[in-house]
Amino acid sequence: MNFLQRLRESLARFMIGRHGPDNLGMFTLLAGLACSLLGSFTGIGLFSLVGFASYVWTVFRMFSRNNDKRIAENRKYIELTSNWKLKSSQFVKRMKNSKDYKYFKCPNCKVLLRMKRGSGERDITCVRCGHQFKAKS
Repeated sequence: MNFLQRLRESLARFMIGRHGPDNLGMFTLLAGLACSLLGSFTGIGLFSLVGFASYVWTVFRMFSRNNDKRIAENRKYIELTSNWKLKSSQFVKRMKNSKDYKYFKCPNCKVLLRMKRGSGERDITCVRCGHQFKAKS
């Protein structure tokens, strides 16, 4: 067994029962890198300090044995960011299809509906709540 294999096995034994990397950890690591680079380029020490604190927090979370708390933190982060990711991907999709479809929001439940352009004024039935309203494409 060579040196790298022994090092890998000893690191694996060390990490047993510890939390390890997750989505929030990757975000804090990249945010720390961005702050450190910003601090280096601007010369403002506060950015470098925030970057270092972010690194320390990331390492603390990775080596923590309190898995329940780290999982709850990561779950909260995913809940906060998933809505933003969904809305941004839907916006990009709407922009790509804007020549072919016109988009409407249901006045009752606010779900996003689409109608083929050039089909005139029609009654639209919401797929979620069944509310009917007129719209012109």
